[in-house]
Amino acid sequence: MSFKSLGLIEDLLRALAAADHKNPTPIQAQAVPVVLEGHDVLGIAQTGTGKTAAFTLPLLQHLVADKAKVHPKRPRALILAPTRELALQIDQSVRTYSKFLNIRHSVVIGGVSQHGQAKALSRGVDILTACPGRLMDLMNQRLVALDDVEYLVLDEADRMLDMGFVRDVRKIVAATRSDRLTQFFSATMTKEVETLAAEMLHEPRRIEVTPASVPVERIEQSVVFVEGSKKRGLLNEMLNDNAMSRVIVFTRTKHGANKLAQQLDRDGIPADALHGNKSQSQRERALARFRRGQARVLVATDIAARGIDVDGVSHVINYDLPMEPEAYVHRIGRTARAGNDGRAISFCGPDEFGKLTDIEKLLKRALVDPANDPRPARGQGGGAKPGKSGRGNRRRRGGKGGDANAAGGGNGNSGNMQKQARPQNAKPGQKPVRKADRPNAGHQQNAPKAENAGDRPRRRPRHAA
Repeated sequence: MSFKSLGLIEDLLRALAAADHKNPTPIQAQAVPVVLEGHDVLGIAQTGTGKTAAFTLPLLQHLVADKAKVHPKRPRALILAPTRELALQIDQSVRTYSKFLNIRHSVVIGGVSQHGQAKALSRGVDILTACPGRLMDLMNQRLVALDDVEYLVLDEADRMLDMGFVRDVRKIVAATRSDRLTQFFSATMTKEVETLAAEMLHEPRRIEVTPASVPVERIEQSVVFVEGSKKRGLLNEMLNDNAMSRVIVFTRTKHGANKLAQQLDRDGIPADALHGNKSQSQRERALARFRRGQARVLVATDIAARGIDVDGVSHVINYDLPMEPEAYVHRIGRTARAGNDGRAISFCGPDEFGKLTDIEKLLKRALVDPANDPRPARGQGGGAKPGKSGRGNRRRRGGKGGDANAAGGGNGNSGNMQKQARPQNAKPGQKPVRKADRPNAGHQQNAPKAENAGDRPRRRPRHAA
């Protein structure tokens, strides 16, 4: 499939060629035609899937086709991002793809003076990329109004919720046009994210892209069955191993991340926490200390860790198993980068047996030797041989390509490790269709609506293309 077959105009195709983008990714191939037809989109995709181009390209084509006048302080399109790093990356993508278009764009983020941002808005912009906090500041000062926003994008919506932006996001969206075209992207789909999506989308087309598979053959994976009360002692024991030089530990909650990092620090193991309640400067400081080796351990939640790009991570430890099995793949991908091997160790308490089974189903491989698996057998609600649960600090190897070496385990009572056998195996140039005259969706699945969706005000009819 080519970009031309998606129905993109020539100026966008030229920009893509100039950026050396040859073929669309799966999320681009699915999302671009749907948005060009005028449908709202609920996209479930991880970073690295090409989703920025997936929402930027059709957005630019709509703006070019509309040819509406730009008014001072009143952007026509708004892209919301949770962090200033992501907002800057998106704005750079807008610059790249609009290279041959007469499109004005700007970005508003915290941590810098708002003077230049307000000045750019006063001149008028087509596309505004913004972080919710700074945008609310500018709205409260009446330096920007969103009444003309007819194209809205929310990127990494789950991360916005994790960082506590949900109230700001709701206020911002409420200030835009009710008949807007909305694209909503999230890496995970929790109940909270589904609720937010149902509030903001109108008969969306759901597009889900499976995360690119991590080269798990380079990651030595193991599981330790351990009672929750014994996890911290086991972690400290493992960290006595000097081979654990740079470690990311994942917890399920922000409070758990804070508490564990503080406990490790008190025990003489330099550690920092990274989660959504940390300020931008605190997150940057924690990452800088981790990169420099001043903090040997980074304790993180799933969403806050999404932007982590640190080479040389020797181990990933799942202190708590994730709620969503897809997050496991994303977690362990923090190691084994740049062609290096990596090690991932998962702690599993009796209350997490189901989560481990879900992860194995996703991976289509066993992480535990069935002969030593404490989970109930399938007929008893589990996936392995019956056994006694909570057997202390016994690690069950999932293995890495037959390598029988330890996955960075400690000493003392960590138990014997057993090798796990490898398991079996719109046409080009066509003007976009607006919502007023768009056809039905075709094969994409409709996303669920909120129960009170019918209470939302009806959208104003959109003018025909």
